[in-house]
Amino acid sequence: MSDTTMNKTIRRKKRRKRIRKLIVWLVILLLGVGAVYLFVIPKLQAATTITYESYTATRGTISNSMSFTGSIDVVNDETLASGSAGTVRKIYVDTNDTVSTGDRLMRLSNGEIIRASFDGEVNDIYVEEGDEVSANESLIQIVDFVNLQVSIRVDEYSIVNVSAGQACDVTVTALEQTFESVITHINRIPAGGTSTSYYTVTAEFSGSGDVLPGMQVTVVIPEEEATDAVIVNSDALSFGPANNAYVLVQNEDGDMEQVFVKTGVDNDNYVQIISGISAGTTVYKEVETIEEASGLLSLFSSLQGTQQQNAGGTMPENMGDFDPTTMWQNRTFDGSNFGGGMP
Repeated sequence: MSDTTMNKTIRRKKRRKRIRKLIVWLVILLLGVGAVYLFVIPKLQAATTITYESYTATRGTISNSMSFTGSIDVVNDETLASGSAGTVRKIYVDTNDTVSTGDRLMRLSNGEIIRASFDGEVNDIYVEEGDEVSANESLIQIVDFVNLQVSIRVDEYSIVNVSAGQACDVTVTALEQTFESVITHINRIPAGGTSTSYYTVTAEFSGSGDVLPGMQVTVVIPEEEATDAVIVNSDALSFGPANNAYVLVQNEDGDMEQVFVKTGVDNDNYVQIISGISAGTTVYKEVETIEEASGLLSLFSSLQGTQQQNAGGTMPENMGDFDPTTMWQNRTFDGSNFGGGMP
């Protein structure tokens, strides 16, 4: 065998040996990476801690209601006109005067006397003494600003719970005043052409001198009420697969037990408990708290994200000098964010 052939054989053997070593190291590296992901990172990931919020059942009155918005209108409003042509001889009232049923308001030359047909207030006078008027000409307007009404739109899902004679409260938004009211009429022909039907409901009430037509109001119609009832915060309730309500109660051993309860009146904030627990009982609601990942895992995640952003790209300009030793100086860990503990 010539020297040239021998040298080629030796070089091939060395190359194979280097390749085998490289493969061995790659296998070891892959096994190491797999071990980190399987055993190290799961231990560094965020943990879930179960804690409990406590609530105490009390005794009292609970009610729920429906709420709607609308605007104020008058019940009695009349513009009086002349029966025939003539001259205005005498006007007995001024604007804003209070009048009663039958009071004289105006006299015409033809002997016609204009009188108030209901108790109210002179809102406007359209003529003056000496004016010539024709038949059916508007002379004076009388408005009752005490007996008022409000119209609200009630959707088809709520109208079944509204009836004439039902009590309600009317709150004037601008004045922050509330008045007792009664539902007087329900128009059973729906208004509007949307997919949901709405019905016009009218309620009447007696207002004060500051309440004027056109003001916006909120009408609250009570539905249910329970007095001397066991009441608990609605957040204290949990629900099983069959949507049956239960609360957690701590037993003598300190363990949490499910106690199923029967509920009654519910106003979204509090709920009546008909059976299951009594007033004074402390109940609990399970709360899951997600603890933050450890600082080491956060570092891994940030480094990995940085590598992904820079992969395949170029270093941005104007980065300045970079000292990797300062990377650790500004990293802090605040352990006070970890919640938990029994209330």
